[in-house]
Amino acid sequence: MIAELGAVLAAVALIASLAQAGFGLRAGARSDSALAAIAASSAQTAAFAALMAFALLITLFVQSDFSVAVVQANSHIDKPLLYKIAGTWGNHEGSMLLWCLVSAFFGLAMAHNRGAMGLGMWARAIGVQGAVTAGALIYTLILSNPFARLDPAPYAGSGLNPLLQDPALAAHPPMLYLGYVGLSAPFSLAIAALLEGKANQGWARALRPWALIAWTCLTFGIGLGSYWAYYELGWGGWWFWDPVENASFMPWLAACALVHCAIVTERRGSLASWTILLSIIAFGLALLGTFLVRSGVLTSVHAFAVDPRRGVAVLALLAVVLGVGFGLYAWRAPGLAKPAGFAAVSREGLMVFNNLGLAVAAGAVLVGTLYPIAVEAATGDLISVGPPYFNIAFAPLMAALFLVMPLAPLLTWRKGDAGAALRTLWLAGALAFASAAIVLLFRNNAIIPAAGIGIGVWATAGAFVYLWKRWGQGGPRSAARFAALPLSVWALAAAHIGAGVLTIGAVAETAFRSERAAALAPGESITFAGRTATLLEVAEAQGPNYTALRATLRVAHGGRVDVAAAERRAYSTGGAPTTEVAILSALDGDFYIALGEAAARDGQAAWTIRFYHNPLVQLIFWGVTLMGLGGALGLAALARRRRTAPHSALAAA
Repeated sequence: MIAELGAVLAAVALIASLAQAGFGLRAGARSDSALAAIAASSAQTAAFAALMAFALLITLFVQSDFSVAVVQANSHIDKPLLYKIAGTWGNHEGSMLLWCLVSAFFGLAMAHNRGAMGLGMWARAIGVQGAVTAGALIYTLILSNPFARLDPAPYAGSGLNPLLQDPALAAHPPMLYLGYVGLSAPFSLAIAALLEGKANQGWARALRPWALIAWTCLTFGIGLGSYWAYYELGWGGWWFWDPVENASFMPWLAACALVHCAIVTERRGSLASWTILLSIIAFGLALLGTFLVRSGVLTSVHAFAVDPRRGVAVLALLAVVLGVGFGLYAWRAPGLAKPAGFAAVSREGLMVFNNLGLAVAAGAVLVGTLYPIAVEAATGDLISVGPPYFNIAFAPLMAALFLVMPLAPLLTWRKGDAGAALRTLWLAGALAFASAAIVLLFRNNAIIPAAGIGIGVWATAGAFVYLWKRWGQGGPRSAARFAALPLSVWALAAAHIGAGVLTIGAVAETAFRSERAAALAPGESITFAGRTATLLEVAEAQGPNYTALRATLRVAHGGRVDVAAAERRAYSTGGAPTTEVAILSALDGDFYIALGEAAARDGQAAWTIRFYHNPLVQLIFWGVTLMGLGGALGLAALARRRRTAPHSALAAA
């Protein structure tokens, strides 16, 4: 009965979403407050029904009800509770229900946060969001029903992919979905503005928090996925330009541009058309990512290789979203253009440069991701586009953006003084040149890595200079004035510092990482990256639902001795063995150890062990964390401003 009740609740959510869409769009056309109230109530019903349906699906996983197809295919009675719960969204059907739930809750949140929008635009926005939710629910119930029964019911489940049985992968999909699906809210507001025929500063003020929520969640979600790949897959890397990695990175780039563009529209009333276009593109890229993961066109550890019919359905949804969005944009956008004049050297001017750069970067990633798929579809040939292409096409664009990034906060609106801003940044420039010179001193001919690290230092130090300048505005610097800096200042500084720190780590790890493989017997040692690693023993270990071969090593470095353990696990449900690496972090980077296969040598048991030295790699993850923290602080700043703003500021526009 639980599965049947879940299916009924999902159907109720669909009916409520359709009502939300119909009443919301009609209320917007008529400016009818009564119909708008019905649409808002329908959004509440849809969110509650979707929540209860998802809770029942979790219950089925926790109870190991193998009469339900999705539970049988993705769970096992011996799995730890955390991974039984995570199994709910560790598959296509369950993750699509999560998609619907998140979309419904964004509809509910929009219905209860009208902000500075007029009645018509607000009603249209929640109506469009209802249509998005309804489309996802129709797809889920018809092609991906998570409550489908098996008859006869099997006695055991197949289990979740062992690679996905990890704490980071338990949190990664929900966080990523908050970002993916969160971009539906700016899309709904953009379509509402096009239907309304206006996009003013009040509309931008309403859109900006949703864009920031989506970008922040995508930042944390991508960061979690990257960290999982680093310590779980056993190859020593953190990013491989895998097409499914790119599927989340492209909407992140578009959302980053959208966040900056919305600021200009809110503050100055400029770039409204560009803000709308970015909202459509960002959500379109999110749907494209959904298609890539669920169509079966990609083979990846991250992808759901499913029935291609499902991919065709997602592609149809993408076509509808982009068709409606671009069609309305072509019709209405010319009438929205009310640009406020500004010079090329101004805060707005650099925001435009930022937006163009991020848009071109997303386009470069899009081409590199789709080109192999297009070639295979047209010719049947299998080709790959890997890091060399992205390093050439993507890295220079980011370098150009990072060079101007510290300047923008130091310029005034409308017309700025580039000379004064550069003079303020003299210390950041000196530190950047010194950092590049130090790299060249110790690494001959490492011109490109030296430039990359210099740019990262420039971006990081530039954000600190901005903090220093804001600290001194309006009076002498003091601890009290430092603590009283606005949250928006801390948000910008944290995000920009994080971007710089990530750049330093990414360049250092990519350019200077080293690796070595050796076959060791117990008692034997190897010297690598200034460390001496000795294999102490290799023994079997028992986990809750797996057996492991565990290698224990002693690592000596700079007078310090650490003990590390690396494993190869075999799960009771089968599948390929997984690698659990040992990571020892130090100031110069990570010493990364992965246990390989047994290797017979002169009749003596030995094991292949791979050693990696990844310089400054932890800066990558610290940088992502700081960027996400910047987004969270930005949201807190917007919430505080809304609470303290006079009621007149929220009047209908």
